[in-house]
Amino acid sequence: MEDTPKRVTRRRVQTRARLLDAAFQVFAAKGFGRASIEEICEAAGFSRGAFYSNFTTPDELFFALYQERADLIAAQVAEALAQDGPGLDVPAAVDRVTEVLLLDVDWLLVKTDFLVHAARDPGVARALLDHRARLREAIADRLFRTRGHTELPAVLEDVDGAAHAVVAAYDGVTTQLLLDKDVEAARAWLKQLLTAVLTDGSSCPSSI
Repeated sequence: MEDTPKRVTRRRVQTRARLLDAAFQVFAAKGFGRASIEEICEAAGFSRGAFYSNFTTPDELFFALYQERADLIAAQVAEALAQDGPGLDVPAAVDRVTEVLLLDVDWLLVKTDFLVHAARDPGVARALLDHRARLREAIADRLFRTRGHTELPAVLEDVDGAAHAVVAAYDGVTTQLLLDKDVEAARAWLKQLLTAVLTDGSSCPSSI
C-alpha cells in the first residue's frame, strides 16, 4: 500500500516527460499553431486522457517545454559565470557561456512559432515575459554579486541593463541561426557581441 503513491508519481512523471518530448518533435516539425493534441498524444503513444491528466491546453504544455529550456539556459549561464569566484573575468566567462549555451535550431523554431502566437494574445504574452525575465534575473544576479570587482560599460547603467543587453544579443544571434543554420558561426558572433556588450570592446576578437 505504501509503495503505490510512489509508483503512480513515477508513472505520472514519465508520462509527462514523454508528452513533452513528443510535443517538442511535433511542434518542431509542424509548427506550434498547426499541431493538434491528437498528434502529440499519438507521437507519445498515449490517449487524450493522458494529455489532459497533465496539461489543460497546448499553451500550458508549451510553457512546460519553455520552462525546461529556460532552466537549462539559466543554469548554463549561472555555472559559467560562477567559476571566477567573487570576481568576474568577463572575456573568460563569455568564452565559457558561448561554448555551452543551448543553440538548437528545432527549439528556436518552436520558440519563434510561440512568440508569434503570444504576440496576438496578451495573456500568453504576459506569461512568456515572466519566463524570459527569469533568465535576465539569473544574469543580473551574478553581475550584481561581482560589482566592485567588474566594471560594466557606463552606457548599460546597471546590471539590469546589462542583463537585457545579453538576452537581446542572444535573441539576435539565434534569429540569424534560424536562417543560416550555422551553429558555429552563431557561437562566434555571440562571443563577439557579449564581449562588446559587457566590456569596453577592447577584448573583442579582431575577426570571426
